[in-house]
Amino acid sequence: MTDPFDALYEPAAPVDPAPEFAARLRQDLIRELLGDAMTQSSQVEHEPAWPPSLSPYIVVSDARAALAWYTEVFGARQRGELYVNADGTVGHAEVGLGDAVLMFAEPSDLWPDVPVRAPSAPSTFSHTLHLSVDDVDATVATARRRAATVEREPVDEPYGRAAVIVDPFGHRWMLNTPPARATRLRQGDVARVTVVTPDVERARTFYEAVLEVPFAPGSVPGAWVAETSPPVGMWSPPGQQPQVQLCFRVDDVEAAVARVRAAGGRAEDAERKPYGLLAECADDQGARFQLWQPVD
Repeated sequence: MTDPFDALYEPAAPVDPAPEFAARLRQDLIRELLGDAMTQSSQVEHEPAWPPSLSPYIVVSDARAALAWYTEVFGARQRGELYVNADGTVGHAEVGLGDAVLMFAEPSDLWPDVPVRAPSAPSTFSHTLHLSVDDVDATVATARRRAATVEREPVDEPYGRAAVIVDPFGHRWMLNTPPARATRLRQGDVARVTVVTPDVERARTFYEAVLEVPFAPGSVPGAWVAETSPPVGMWSPPGQQPQVQLCFRVDDVEAAVARVRAAGGRAEDAERKPYGLLAECADDQGARFQLWQPVD
């Protein structure tokens, strides 16, 4: 009778695991080995971000109520802790609204020489706060339920959909949803960074661990994209050496392709993609890049 354990004495033949399994196993091992370190790194205080060039600083009668109101109605995010004066009033609070910051405080008898007071149901205003929101109609509806005065109902304008409200603390807001064609990108901005790598799963695991930014499947099979600014993609095209490729936004891709060729570079004709017109190019020293024109 054959002993089944005899197979254990045979030479072990190495087997390459499936790429998907190998990627998952590698990520699991990184989490297990660096779990504590990754947890500690996530608790490290990051350097403060450079503030916007202009941040409104307003006075409200009740800063805690205003914080709750701006959070619920505008989707604001509290920044830091409240600074509370000795008399219990809030001397400083701030929230993030998109890429802007709103600062506010309460009046306090501790500072009688400061000539700033909260508005008391004013009928005229010296200023209006302009805020871009994802959905003007929904924001106005929520504001109305939360005791705001709707001065101007939502209406379509050349610059988008707009409305005007006065919040319960006496401050006037113009709300705007920019038109779909609006963009923050300008001619020459880097619209995307692509990491060309021989092992895309390994690269994805590495950058997810280092940057703590998740990657999602890209539009090209086997590619991965992180929604950073600009987005970072990675894939493994056949026959290309590891490199980093930049994708530049242009207003007119055909004109930009002509400029590449005139300057001594190489440029393929632009192709229509689900996300716009894309042209593969190389400069006059062989470095590859892309030109991208968004289209409706």
